[in-house]
Amino acid sequence: MTLIDATEKKRIRWRSRRGLLELDIVLERFLARGFDELDQDQLADYRRLLALDDNDFLDVVNGKADLDDPALMAIVRLLRAV
Repeated sequence: MTLIDATEKKRIRWRSRRGLLELDIVLERFLARGFDELDQDQLADYRRLLALDDNDFLDVVNGKADLDDPALMAIVRLLRAV
């Protein structure tokens, strides 16, 4: 496991800015309410989730699609809860 430091957390926050307003709203709420509580493994999973295409990411967050990866779905559940 690679340790995610404060500088990398800032990069992750920046990468959370997306091109779809609906997705940006969800991610902004998550950044304000749950992001700082993530442990190192969850941060790594969230970073992997950010690699999704915006439309696919929005479908997953909105519950129109799910992912096969249980670790990513755990983060998605946190996003859906905010």
